[in-house]
Amino acid sequence: MELILQCFATAFTLTYFAIPSIIKIALDKNLMDNPGERSSHEVSTPSLGGFAIFAGVIFAIVMWAPTLVFSQVQYLLGAFIIIFLIGAKDDIAPVSPTKKLLAQVGATIIIVLNSNVELHSFYGLLGIHNSLHPGFYLFVSIFTILVLINAFNLIDGIDGLAASIGALICTVLGCWFYLTGQMEFTVVAFATVGGILAFLRYNISPAQIFMGDTGSLLIGMICAILIVKFIDTNYNLPADNAYRFQGGPAVAIGIMIIPIFDTLRVFITRIMRGISPFKPDRRHIHHLLVDVGFNHMEATAILVFVNSCFILFVFSFHALLNMHWIILIMGLVAGALTYYLHKRVRTRSQMKNLQLKESL
Repeated sequence: MELILQCFATAFTLTYFAIPSIIKIALDKNLMDNPGERSSHEVSTPSLGGFAIFAGVIFAIVMWAPTLVFSQVQYLLGAFIIIFLIGAKDDIAPVSPTKKLLAQVGATIIIVLNSNVELHSFYGLLGIHNSLHPGFYLFVSIFTILVLINAFNLIDGIDGLAASIGALICTVLGCWFYLTGQMEFTVVAFATVGGILAFLRYNISPAQIFMGDTGSLLIGMICAILIVKFIDTNYNLPADNAYRFQGGPAVAIGIMIIPIFDTLRVFITRIMRGISPFKPDRRHIHHLLVDVGFNHMEATAILVFVNSCFILFVFSFHALLNMHWIILIMGLVAGALTYYLHKRVRTRSQMKNLQLKESL
């Protein structure tokens, strides 16, 4: 427990005291995120908060990672630096999506090949229990981490949301890694929580600073690493271990349900409407909540609450229901809630148009 507090406090303190200076520099150099067509904010705001999060997280990990496990963390740090550099470049002078993806691929390959953060089977998902070619699992691991990184990046659209969801995921997984003796990932998780919570102090509406791609990509990568490691480690725990979950992949989906479901839903609906899945729009869940009439912090609180409910659900029913039933139930519930939101947005839009016509 002392290790957790040390990691958390170090990252929190460094990030907390670094952000005011970063805000001042961003204002002086005009390094701002200006409102656009899809923006949910109305004023230009500094977008370099990820610099402070990165500094706090990295310093805490280097400071407190136990000597015996530091060699297992060094490759994670190398990958984090790559993600930081491409995110920083994009926040200061936007880079092409191809370059961003290539940087993510490079960082992910370093992690998968050197840090034993890899899926080694399907763990019964889709009824697949047999071992397949190791190269296939290497590809699946890289693809999964890339999807989760970008899924997290896509929910960074309103004040406090990406940070709050990231803190929730890292706290849950950090506690599990601590209880199962995985100290290197415990350090990474709680260093991240400390950095995120310090950043949140300045990101609550009206936000004084955004995390930018530097922050969202870093937090997304950390959450992706923790999720993949959770699935693999959980499967290999003894059957009588008190902290072993049945249907680990379903539990992992429940822990990270908001970024996973939102990304899949948006991509699928874009394809169904005949447009590119990568074309941005305002169909993300957080946009729908804002369009319904909630402010940023209300929408963030709702989504954190919903994600927490899904976590409680998978924790409560992992041993009572088949993994596929759990995933189906989560998908149906999340889909029904989102459908209801779409209807509310449509109704609200129709009422506004009617009022506008009557005023004319």
